[in-house]
Amino acid sequence: MELEKLTALELGVKIKQRQVSVLDGVKAVFGQIEKKEDKVHAFLDIYKKEAYARAKQVEKGISDGTYKGPLAGIPIAVKDNICIKNKKTTCASRILGDFRPQYQAEVINRLEKAGMIIIGKTNMDEFAMGSTTETSAYGITRNPWNLSHVPGGSSGGSCAAVAAGETCLALGSDTGGSIRQPSAFCGVTGLKPTYGTVSRYGLVAYASSLDQIGPVGRDVADCAALLEVIAGYDSKDSTSVKRRDLDFSKEMTDRIMGMKFGVPKEYLAEGLNPQVKGAFMEALKHLTNMGAIVEFFSLKTVEYMIPAYYIIASAEASSNLERFDGVKYGSRAENYDSLHDMYKKTRTEGFGEEVKRRIMLGSFVLSSGYYDAYYLKALKTKALIKREFDHAFGKYDVLLAPAAPYTAPKIGESLKDPLAMYLGDIYTVAVNLCGLPAVSVPCGIDSQGLPIGIQMIGDCFMEKKIIRAAHAYETSRGPYPTPAQGGGLS
Repeated sequence: MELEKLTALELGVKIKQRQVSVLDGVKAVFGQIEKKEDKVHAFLDIYKKEAYARAKQVEKGISDGTYKGPLAGIPIAVKDNICIKNKKTTCASRILGDFRPQYQAEVINRLEKAGMIIIGKTNMDEFAMGSTTETSAYGITRNPWNLSHVPGGSSGGSCAAVAAGETCLALGSDTGGSIRQPSAFCGVTGLKPTYGTVSRYGLVAYASSLDQIGPVGRDVADCAALLEVIAGYDSKDSTSVKRRDLDFSKEMTDRIMGMKFGVPKEYLAEGLNPQVKGAFMEALKHLTNMGAIVEFFSLKTVEYMIPAYYIIASAEASSNLERFDGVKYGSRAENYDSLHDMYKKTRTEGFGEEVKRRIMLGSFVLSSGYYDAYYLKALKTKALIKREFDHAFGKYDVLLAPAAPYTAPKIGESLKDPLAMYLGDIYTVAVNLCGLPAVSVPCGIDSQGLPIGIQMIGDCFMEKKIIRAAHAYETSRGPYPTPAQGGGLS
């Protein structure tokens, strides 16, 4: 039995029915890691010894009724900006190269309570700043579909690990599309929840008003099940929301008859790759044939989304990363003449180019004389964008968009032109600016054999609608190939 080919829920059923053991599932993913990791480099740290010990504990817990959930015994990988007590949490940065937190994220507590088995930490863009997982201080991650292409980012390690069969599920974080875009590039499913649904306690902050932890899986059902594990109020997080109904799988059906889908016309304008557009339009036809109502409408604030996002995100990043100065924790420069010199050298040596670029941009827009002209104006624009989305959700159940304007670029291409890389986030950043939920689902493959994703966006706290729509589309679409079936890594 090829356990690495099963979805997380399928494996969970077999574990419950005693057809396989928890240890069998863990061994299966480590077998894939041993086979593929030297090519993909999805992980920064692997917990093999701990995972095997944990598997025996969980097996016993399932037997005695301690762990009853559908994901008990399932291996999961965690993005390296999510703290696990006494385990390295580097954010793929040199400045946090030896940081071992004395506490752990609330989502980790919830994974453990559900009987899941954490197998390691995944690679990412440094401090989640990037769209390719090339800015990591510890080497790039490669796309399992084509090793000469990027997996996307910043959660590229998590998405590549799921695509390569190196884990059943993974956690990522999404600040401007960092779960949805790499999920599309890697041919997996990624879900960004409504802001405040999942605790951010223990997530190393990039932009606090935009960051949100979310699940990555092989299909919609896996993501919904994992979201049920990690969602919920947390008093340790001041932005956490008290939500009553967190049963996201309950209304997941294969019927969307009568649901209204809106497509912003501006998302199909200049800059969208013809093959991506073709796959997206084919998905719209598919939804129409399923009985859904698909309409086009105008979203007039599209041209302001990227500028507003990068001003706000960079401003918050410059504030959040101020704490990494070599004094309390993290690495410190060895040779310096004064306190100011120590700050300067530590941050110069510890941060990569992309992080420095965003810190400088953020410091500039927050500086005296420019605050009103840039940062304050960006906040006002954010409010306008939110108002326009609110109006759209008065008409439509779900909004549809490509997950990215192109498929996964070749390694090295994006970093040549950072501005072009920023513009590639055009379809994803508004979701974070407005705190909305969204899911990316595979919808095609281009002529190079690279995956294409469609994004389904819901109103705040309407995860059930996008999960229902995505699951129905996925069911009607049929099985999506693995990288090996598509000509990639076998």
